[in-house]
Amino acid sequence: MRATILFCLVSALVTLGCEASSQPARNASEPMVPTDGITATFSIVAVDPETGICGAAVASKYPAVGKVVPYVRAGVGAFCTQHWHDPNFGDRALDLLAEGQAPEEVLATLLKDDPRREQRQLAIIDIEGRAANRNPAFAEKSSRYWGGMSGRFYACQGNTLAGREVIVAMSQAYEETEGSVTDRLMAALIAADCAGGDHRGRLAAGIRVAKRGIEGHWFELYVDESDDAVYELANKYAATEHEAKGKWSPEALLNSAPCAQRFERTKSPE
Repeated sequence: MRATILFCLVSALVTLGCEASSQPARNASEPMVPTDGITATFSIVAVDPETGICGAAVASKYPAVGKVVPYVRAGVGAFCTQHWHDPNFGDRALDLLAEGQAPEEVLATLLKDDPRREQRQLAIIDIEGRAANRNPAFAEKSSRYWGGMSGRFYACQGNTLAGREVIVAMSQAYEETEGSVTDRLMAALIAADCAGGDHRGRLAAGIRVAKRGIEGHWFELYVDESDDAVYELANKYAATEHEAKGKWSPEALLNSAPCAQRFERTKSPE
C-alpha cells in the first residue's frame, strides 16, 4: 500500500514537472533578457473616427524607435508594443482588430500564452476610438516609472520615465491642442519630452499616421538617432508640407511647447 502511494506521488510530480516545462525555465538569480531589446519609451495612439485617421507617436533612448514601436492601419486603428516589445505583435494586433475583436480582446489574445507578458507594455485603439493599454507589472527596477492614461479617442503610456508628469503632460497636450490628429500627436510628444520623457536620454522619435482609403502610411516622420530627437522631429515637422498637418503653423507649433526655450534655436534668424 505504501509503495503504491509513493508511486502515485512520484507520478504526479513528474506530470507537474512536464507541464511546467512547457513554459521557458528561468533561474531566479539570472535576469531575464528580452530577445529584441528593451524599447523603453513613451508613446501615444489616437484616432479621429469622423475622418478615419489614426496614428501613433513615440520617443525613446532606443534607436530608430519610430520604426519599431508603432503600427497603424487605415480603417483599422493603431497599436504600440514597447518595453519588452515583440515585433510579431504589431501586424497581428491590427489583423485581430480588423477581424472584429475589441481592443481588450486583442490584448488578451496576444498575452494569453506569452511567457513574457508581465514585461510587456501595449497600447491599442480601434478606428471607433475604443482604447486599451497594458503596463509591465514586473518591469525591472531600472525601468523606474511606468504608467498610462486614456481619454477621448486616445491612449498614452510610457516606461523608464522621469515620472508621472510625463504621462499627464502627454495626455493634457493631446486633449487641449487644436489641430489635426498629427498636430496633436506632435504636441503630445513635445509636452512629454518637456516633462522629462525617457530619463536616460533623447535618442529617437517618430510619428506614423494612416487615413481611410489610402494604403500604407499616409504620413510618417522619423529621427533615428539624435542628441535631442523630439526637438529635431518638431523642427522637421514644422518644415514639412503635408495635408496631415492642421491649424498649427511652424511658429505656433514650436512656440506652444511647454519648454519653448529649448526650441528657440528652431526659429529663423531675423
